[in-house]
Amino acid sequence: MNFAVGFKSLGGDTQTMDNLEKQLICPICLEMFTKPVVILPCQHNLCRKCANDIFQASNPLWQSRGSSTVSSGGRFRCPSCRHEVVLDRHGVYGLQRNLLVENIIDIYKQESSRPLNTKTEQHLMCEEHEDEKINIYCLTCEVPTCSMCKVFGAHKDCEVAPLSSIYKRQKDNSRRQKQHLSQRFDSLYNILEERKKELLQVIARQQEEKLQYVRGLIRKHGDHLEVTSKLVETSIQSMDEPQMAAFLQQAKELIKKITDMSKVSTIDRPDPGYENMDHFCVNVDCVSEMLRTIEFCSGTQGEDEDDAFDAEESETTEEERGEPTDGEI
Repeated sequence: MNFAVGFKSLGGDTQTMDNLEKQLICPICLEMFTKPVVILPCQHNLCRKCANDIFQASNPLWQSRGSSTVSSGGRFRCPSCRHEVVLDRHGVYGLQRNLLVENIIDIYKQESSRPLNTKTEQHLMCEEHEDEKINIYCLTCEVPTCSMCKVFGAHKDCEVAPLSSIYKRQKDNSRRQKQHLSQRFDSLYNILEERKKELLQVIARQQEEKLQYVRGLIRKHGDHLEVTSKLVETSIQSMDEPQMAAFLQQAKELIKKITDMSKVSTIDRPDPGYENMDHFCVNVDCVSEMLRTIEFCSGTQGEDEDDAFDAEESETTEEERGEPTDGEI
């Protein structure tokens, strides 16, 4: 099906408006920003409602704005660049509004709602029927066409649908797929974050165990040193005893104490390399390579993987509801 563009005077303006609309899309709701619009420290923008949603999801224990309890703030990651945003006790209400973006949205909506001059309006015109506009879509041939082609032309035996409905359907489908893809990658990121948290907890636990053991040895050596020092001091004092009988009696007791002390002087000590933590290492080369080669899959394979992914997410959610145990590395 061949067609031509008629009345090209607004072609550049339409493209400009389309490009502007793309810049005004919120990365969370995938709709045009809803005022108020807040600007993050990384200079990306979000609807305040969307920012509050992801902030609440990342900080489930944070008190709402109307609560009487004073909150200490929280943090979340920018959905565009993953930069960590740290908020004070005001939450997202402490973020600065982007009045420039809000003004641009108002101007865009005014321009979009302004009726176009019918004489200069852009239309795709059918080449076979020069006076007919492209207003329907041939589902059989998967091309846009005009009503005359459906009635008398090459598409008279084809199944057609209104062009606007097909356009809306494809646009909605594209938006859903983008949102679905973003959710998949966010899920992968959350899995990595959770696993990293678990492994760090394992390292922290063993580090604390080693520190407790060393602190115990320090206390034992300190007590032993104190007792030994007192025994040495007593021995020195006994050397000044002028009476031979008293000196010999004290010497006998001191020799016995020194002998007993030498028997218990072998206090435990850390093995060589006890402080070494090099065994806590992970090999992520294969996982990194797998992530770099992620591609789209089509047909039944994609649907099967979607079902498997949803089932795995459900199982993970059920496990998280149970009692936590010391995880395996």
